[in-house]
Amino acid sequence: MSNINGLLGKLIFEGKLCLKTGLHIGASKDFSSIGAVDAVVVRDPLTRRPYIPGSSLKGKMRYLLARIYAREGRLKDIKEENRQLLRLFGSSGDKLVLSRLQFYDLFMTGESAGRLEKMDTDLYLTEIKFENTISRLTAIANPRQLERVPAGAEFDFKLVYNVENLEELEEDMRHLGYGTYMLQDDYIGGHGSRGYGRIELSEITIKYKDYARVLGKETMDIKTRAEQAFKEGRNGVVA
Repeated sequence: MSNINGLLGKLIFEGKLCLKTGLHIGASKDFSSIGAVDAVVVRDPLTRRPYIPGSSLKGKMRYLLARIYAREGRLKDIKEENRQLLRLFGSSGDKLVLSRLQFYDLFMTGESAGRLEKMDTDLYLTEIKFENTISRLTAIANPRQLERVPAGAEFDFKLVYNVENLEELEEDMRHLGYGTYMLQDDYIGGHGSRGYGRIELSEITIKYKDYARVLGKETMDIKTRAEQAFKEGRNGVVA
């Protein structure tokens, strides 16, 4: 028997993600020339603009939410997570659980790109941050250069939630709202302990696409219920 639930509709979340500090989400380098930047950022291959992979937001949000359920200070294996997280983020373990959340890649807004193009940045739309690591034994410095997206850059934020079970709707929305709340107290990308990757999510709107009408089912005010519960989560209420 299938473990896949029916689909009543989709809640679509859209907003803005603003960088409060420089962001580094790295891309691989097949070749490094002498004097090149040691760590570059991931870019859209078509526009060459930096972007934020949706997997970065999904992974960090899941990790933070999992930590609040950790017992004795230890995280569980993903396959053993509590049911609230499994149904939001999914699992490909022995028992397949489809994720109710679908994260989109976040692309830099045209306005933000235009503003950065007018600035004297080190590279196209990015800056170079010079850092040193110093050996405790020899006191020898090891300088390096990291590419960062500058503070103030804005990205379009979007994710979709599959409405499958109305009895679990509010609980899911509180967890999602609380996840965005926790993200703003933490960081995304690398080098967060040194101040990188602080973000702010704003102007979040919610739209609802009702699929139940196709079957002639009575529609409910799902959007209002979702907005209220999501707001509660954003204000720090998860239970």
